[in-house]
Amino acid sequence: MIRPLTPDAVAEFERCIGRGGVAVFPADTVYGLACNPGSPSSIERMLGLKERGEGRPSAVMFFQLERMLTAIDWLGERTAAALNRLLPGPVTVVVPNPEGRYALAGGSGLGLRVPRLEGTLEPLSAARVAVLQTSANPSGGSDARTVGDIVTEIVEGADIVLDGGELSGIPSTVIDLTRYEQDGSWELLRETAVPRKHVAELLT
Repeated sequence: MIRPLTPDAVAEFERCIGRGGVAVFPADTVYGLACNPGSPSSIERMLGLKERGEGRPSAVMFFQLERMLTAIDWLGERTAAALNRLLPGPVTVVVPNPEGRYALAGGSGLGLRVPRLEGTLEPLSAARVAVLQTSANPSGGSDARTVGDIVTEIVEGADIVLDGGELSGIPSTVIDLTRYEQDGSWELLRETAVPRKHVAELLT
């Protein structure tokens, strides 16, 4: 079911995630697939729509920075301050996860996203759920800038599709901050939406 991105549709999106459904939604980069990060059956279904096997990590997305910082309460002051500078925005930040929270996201670190939701995307900033998210395209396929770019199998397989119009189509930059607390070091794992120079300005 394709819905324009309105407050009512966002409330329906939250209910969908809460009951273990799979949703398509617009981020500040590309269209994504989202599900409950604590539900193995939801994750299996989402990865099935994407035609991607288990084992590859996905990021956990929050729609408000304050909510994310409250949930990720084990980070040191240095790393938390870096997240405040980097987010919200088109970046995925990998942080240490010694307590194994959101273990079903996979990987030794935890990928975090807080998109910048402005203009037509602003209603989504009211969403109170955390979601496990991945791009709404078959594994290895092109990222979707519009709902029309998403393959039929994903649109028809999702419980709700939020249409936020045309997006940039540029995936998030991925930054590894797993050692940032100890020595201030970081690694750029993928340079896309945010260039290395700007990341360096924010982290040094």
